[in-house]
Amino acid sequence: MEVRGEILFIILGAALVTFIPRALPLVVLSRIQIPEWGMRWLKYVPISVMAALVGQELLLNDGQFTPISQNMELWAALPTFIVAILTRSLLGAVLVGILSLMALRFLF
Repeated sequence: MEVRGEILFIILGAALVTFIPRALPLVVLSRIQIPEWGMRWLKYVPISVMAALVGQELLLNDGQFTPISQNMELWAALPTFIVAILTRSLLGAVLVGILSLMALRFLF
């Protein structure tokens, strides 16, 4: 099997572009002391990212706001959130979410 030069450069470029955003913050942040307020702030970044992704998926359909009465995903999310809060179980929340959406799609 022959590897052309262009393909090799594309693969190496993709690897570099993937590696730099992961390694650069690690190298820079390992050499400095982050203040306590910065560490508290950084704790909320994963939660904020997840909330933005889930919120967009639940409230928008093709970039347009979906009315609550027509939004099956939002209705399925309600029991899912309740189970997630009460049990703190990822597996339980995923199962309830899948089953809720399946039931709603079957009924409507």
